[in-house]
Amino acid sequence: MKYKHRRQTTDNSLMRRISIVLALVYLMVSFPAAARASIDMPAPFAKLQSLLRGVAHRAPGRVAMEVRDLATGYTSKFNANTVMPAASTIKIPVMVEVFRQMELGRFDLNRRVELLASDKDWGSGTLCDAPVGTTYPVSRLLTEMITVSDNTAANMLIRLVGRHHINSTMYGLGLHDTRLGNYIRTDGWNVRAELRTTPNDMVTLLTQMAKNELIDEWSSKQMIAILEADEINTLLPASLPQIPIAHKTGSFSDTLNDVGIVYSPGAPYVIAVMTTDLPTLSSGRRFIRNVSRLAYHGLAHFAKWRVANGLDTPITAPAEAMPDPQATPASGDAPMWGSHAAPPVTAAVATATPEPQPSSAP
Repeated sequence: MKYKHRRQTTDNSLMRRISIVLALVYLMVSFPAAARASIDMPAPFAKLQSLLRGVAHRAPGRVAMEVRDLATGYTSKFNANTVMPAASTIKIPVMVEVFRQMELGRFDLNRRVELLASDKDWGSGTLCDAPVGTTYPVSRLLTEMITVSDNTAANMLIRLVGRHHINSTMYGLGLHDTRLGNYIRTDGWNVRAELRTTPNDMVTLLTQMAKNELIDEWSSKQMIAILEADEINTLLPASLPQIPIAHKTGSFSDTLNDVGIVYSPGAPYVIAVMTTDLPTLSSGRRFIRNVSRLAYHGLAHFAKWRVANGLDTPITAPAEAMPDPQATPASGDAPMWGSHAAPPVTAAVATATPEPQPSSAP
């Protein structure tokens, strides 16, 4: 009987220890975000994260976003790994693959691509109205694809470099949830399933670009300059002062996205805001503009805090684009980013430049 009692006592003691361990594990699993944020994150950045999460919880539709301070790497996230409809933000990976293959020597900016009937998509842009057989240099296609979100230009470049190569390169760069499932076809609802990405994937890609480490320094600077020339400025730039922003929007029916590098003075950052299942596009616009404004002011405050606490870090200035040393474009086909970076975008430009209608480009 004594042996049995001792065994029960030992069993009870063991069960208590197991319960304590399980409780600690539960706390570590369920509580780490708030705990680590308060312990490891500087107060101004923790405040920004709290503000952004609060806004996200009151957002229309489904939202996902990420903001990363380039000087320190501190990041605020909300559903950042949630796979969302990429819409036209998928054109950034297309552009990256074009530059990767140029770096390999497969073609240059002067390479002319013939327009096929299968390339045409009327969702956004005007190249779809050109006669089949018309040829365009890669430089022109890159410009049209990014600055006015021309879907036909994007399809021509996808055909040039290969969809499989685009997806493979993105995976190799760490973008495991970004997928170009088909050419860009906006005449069907399946465009939502064919073009997919996450805010984290886009921030990862743009951070490498901002550090001039994507493909190589020349390619990174060229891509930044092209993105700075984006003419659709009704989302992230609309609530910001006159500063350079290298970004790409995406939209269709119930979806609005904007991802980019914001060259805030002393505090450049990368931001990706994605929305879908929106009740109205106007509600999505208001949400993205609000997030953009909060991120800008929050990171500016964080930059001042860094300086005051002796933690300032050298900041990467906006990249100046360099001309392609091998390019001799024909008259009228010179890449518009070739001689200098695009001028800063402003709220005034955003007002003057109409956003694509809901039925237009993804």
